[in-house]
Amino acid sequence: MAPTHRRPADNGDFPWWLVAMGSCALGLATIIVVNDLYAQVFATVARGIGITLIVTVCAFSLATLMGLLVALAGLSDYLLLRQAARFYVELLRGIPILVLLFYIAFVGAPGFVWLYNSLAQPIFATGLLEPLQVRDVSLMWRAIFALAIGYSSFLAEIFRAGFQSVDPGQIEAAKSLGLKRGQRFRLIILPQAFRVILPPFSNDFVSMVKDSSLVSVLGVADVSQAGKIYASGSFRFFETYSIVAYIYLVLTIGLSLVLRGVERRLRQRQASR
Repeated sequence: MAPTHRRPADNGDFPWWLVAMGSCALGLATIIVVNDLYAQVFATVARGIGITLIVTVCAFSLATLMGLLVALAGLSDYLLLRQAARFYVELLRGIPILVLLFYIAFVGAPGFVWLYNSLAQPIFATGLLEPLQVRDVSLMWRAIFALAIGYSSFLAEIFRAGFQSVDPGQIEAAKSLGLKRGQRFRLIILPQAFRVILPPFSNDFVSMVKDSSLVSVLGVADVSQAGKIYASGSFRFFETYSIVAYIYLVLTIGLSLVLRGVERRLRQRQASR
């Protein structure tokens, strides 16, 4: 009888890679505790963790909302909406995130200020509001909007693929039962598409944590910027960027494990039905 082969992802191998990664993390954590230099570097760089998390959560939340709207437009019955959604997705997917950051920060923000001042000119005459200056628009929020716009194009494709994975027969059956479009989406399409959407959606969230480091080019005081400032002043590049890499690894691997656990529970719940 020929031996059977199972896929590596399903054979229940013990996660030795995680043990090795955890051992490295524990070893570096011990060094941080016992070594004054590493402790000082960590204390300095860790001040940017809050900004990193704020940028990640805000940008990804906006990207999710924008991506969902673009995906729904791409599946619309109206040709103009479908073409506009496709134009949006293809345009933004072809622009590097770093270039988009610079464009939104130094072109988009001044353009927004000019538009706002032009539209609000009658109100300025009453003295209720004052003209907005470009410097009034926070660099952190410019970076958040840039990341959100860039990632919305990728999330739109994830949502579109998930919605289209639902069996059309079930949608037709829902129509025959008299369910309206919103009810069909909420009761039939979304619950089934969610299982398809979650894995790539989770991967993009983890990627957002890493790409949030790009906001340091605008001077936003995240983990990367804190490390860059400390390293340039102390010339302790090895120690500083080891700590920066350590923090990002803890954040990304921790999130990956949590999201994998959610996916596993969903699969088990589906299998038990």
